[in-house]
Amino acid sequence: MQSDKRTFDCSYPPIERPFTGFEPAALQAYLDGELVETRNLVKSIVTRPEFRHFEGHDRHEYRRQVLVWLRTISDAGLGRWFLPPELGGQANLRQLLAVCEVLSFHDGSLLIKLGVQFGLFGGSIQQLGTEYHHRKYLPKAAACQLLGGFAMTEIGHGSNVQALETTAVYDSEHRDFIINSPSYSSGKTFIGNAAVDGRFMVVFAQLHVGADHHGVHAFVVPIRDENGQPLPGVKIEDNGLKLGLNGVDNGRIWFQNIRLPKTELLNRFAEVTDDGRYRSEIKSNNSRFFTMIGTLVNGRITMALAANGMAKSALTIAIRYAARRRQFGTGLQETLILDYPATQRRLMPLLANAYAFDFAVKRLVRIREQSRGGGTGTRSVESLAAGIKAFSTWSAMHTIQVCRESCGGEGYMFANRFAALKADADIFTTFEGDNTILMQLVAKNLLGELKDQLKEMNPGRVARFFVDQRLKALKKRFMSLTAANASLLNPEQQLDYFRFRESTLLLRAGGRFRRLTRHKAMDAYSAFIHLQTELLELAEAYAERQVLESFLEAVANVPEQTLQRPLRKLADLFALFHLEKHKAWFLENGFIGGRRAIAITNHVTRLSQEVRQDAVALVDAFGIPDQCLGAPIALG
Repeated sequence: MQSDKRTFDCSYPPIERPFTGFEPAALQAYLDGELVETRNLVKSIVTRPEFRHFEGHDRHEYRRQVLVWLRTISDAGLGRWFLPPELGGQANLRQLLAVCEVLSFHDGSLLIKLGVQFGLFGGSIQQLGTEYHHRKYLPKAAACQLLGGFAMTEIGHGSNVQALETTAVYDSEHRDFIINSPSYSSGKTFIGNAAVDGRFMVVFAQLHVGADHHGVHAFVVPIRDENGQPLPGVKIEDNGLKLGLNGVDNGRIWFQNIRLPKTELLNRFAEVTDDGRYRSEIKSNNSRFFTMIGTLVNGRITMALAANGMAKSALTIAIRYAARRRQFGTGLQETLILDYPATQRRLMPLLANAYAFDFAVKRLVRIREQSRGGGTGTRSVESLAAGIKAFSTWSAMHTIQVCRESCGGEGYMFANRFAALKADADIFTTFEGDNTILMQLVAKNLLGELKDQLKEMNPGRVARFFVDQRLKALKKRFMSLTAANASLLNPEQQLDYFRFRESTLLLRAGGRFRRLTRHKAMDAYSAFIHLQTELLELAEAYAERQVLESFLEAVANVPEQTLQRPLRKLADLFALFHLEKHKAWFLENGFIGGRRAIAITNHVTRLSQEVRQDAVALVDAFGIPDQCLGAPIALG
C-alpha cells in the first residue's frame, strides 16, 4: 500500500491590507511622538530570543524568568531612567510611560514587576523621602541590586488607606520606631516582591508619637537578610496562584514589634525630632495624607496606559485575523470576516476607544506635568487620572473579551494570547484603586468644585443659581430639538451633547445633595452614599467628556494632512458610539428626538463600515512587534 505523500500549506492566508491613503508608519510616528528612540530601545530588548513568551504552568519558574528579564532591562541602563537627575538619572514621566506601554505589549508580569521595583518602591522613596533616602536606596534599586516593594494594602483595608491598622510608635528613649501588625487583618497583602525577592518595603503605618496620633506615614522597612531569609519579627506568606500576573511574587507581611531607626521615616512632609516632637509644615492630618497619597497618581496613569496597551494587542490580533479569515459566502470565494457588518460593528468602535484613550493619557500626562509646575490644581489632576484610569481599564477588559469572541476557537487557544491578556488586564480594574471607588472620588471632587463655586453666595442666590441652570438646560434642549440640520459629525455639536449630560447630572446631584443635607437632616457621608448610583453616572459622563476633548485636540493638532481623515473618522465614531450608548438618557431628558436617535445609530453603523477600510493600517500603526504580539493568527 502506497503512503500518502500529500503536503499541505501550513501557513495562514495573507492579511489583506487595502490601500488607505495614509502610511501606517506616519501614524505610528505621530503616536510615538518624540519618544520613538525610547520605544525602539525597549522593543530591541524585549524582541530578543530570551524574551520569548513564557508558556509553562510553574509559577515559580515564571517568577524566576520575569526576574531575569527585569535584571536584563536594568543592566541595559533603563533603571537609571527612574533616578532623579542629582543621582545621575533622567526621571521623566513621559519616558517612563513609553517604557511601560512597550512592556504591556510583551508581558504583564514583567510590566508589573518593573512598576513595583522602579515605580512604587523607588518612586515612593523619591517622592516621599529626602536626600538621605535617595542616596541610600535609589542607585541600588535602579540597578536591581536591592529589590523592594510597596506595602500599603492590608487584608482588612484596601481602598480606605486612612484606616490602615499597622502602627509605627516612636520610642523617644531609643530614638526609633516600633512597627507592629496588631491583628491578622492588618497584614499587608498582594504586595509585589514580597513573597520571594524583596529585601525592603516602603511600609505605610499609623504614626504615634507620645499620646498623639498623626495619621498614615511611610517608612523603609527591611524584611529579609542578604541570604533571603525573613528577619526576626517579620512573617511572610506567599499569596499563591492568582488569576493572572503569576510571574509576580505577591505576598502577605506581618510585623511583630520590630525596631526601625528614626532615619527610616520618609520625611519629606513630616519628621520626628530626637526628643520626640512631631514637625510638619502641613498642619492637618487629612491634608498631609492626601499630599502623600498624591504620589499614586502616576500609578493610575500607568494602569490606564498599560490596560490600553493590552487592548491594542487584542485589537491587532482580532482585526488582522478578521482580515485573513473567510467564512460563508455565495461565490467561489468565501467572505472575509472583516467584511461582515456585525464584525465591523463589534470591533471598530473599540478601535476608536483605543485611539481615544491613547490621546487622553498623553493629555493627562501634560496636565500632570503642568500641575507640578504650579499650574492645574491637584484635585483636578486627581479626578482626571481616576476617571481615565477607571474608564480605560473597564474598556480594555470589554475589548479583550469581544476580540476573543470574534476570533472564535482560535481566540480560545493559549498561543493566540487572549488568555494571558484577559488574565493580566483583569486586575487593573481594581489595581491602584478600585474603579468604582475611583469613580466615586471623581464625583466627590466634582461636587466639591461645585460647592466652592457656590460658597460665596447667600442661600437666596444659591437657590436662584439652580433655577437659572434649569432654565439654561431647558433652552439648550429646545435649541437641540429644533436644530434638525445640526450635523452630528460636527465636533462642537458632539461636545455639546457630552457637556450637557455631564452638567445636567452634576447640577441634579448637587441639588439633591444640598436638599438632603440642608438643616442637617442628613450628614454628608450618608447623603453621598444615598446618591451613589447617580454620582457614578456623573463620573462616567465626566470621563467620557474628557476623553472626547483629548481626541478632538489630537485630531486638530495632527501635523500630516493625510492623517486627518482616518483620525477624524475615529473621533466621530468614538463620540457617536458613546452617544448611542446613552440614547435612552438623552431621549428621557428631551435633548434629542426619535429621528435624531435613529440618525446616531445609522452614523455608527456607517462609520464602522468606513473605518473598516483603514482598520488593518490603524492597528499596524500601534507598532507592536510580532515577537511581542506572539499570536500565530496575527503574524504576517
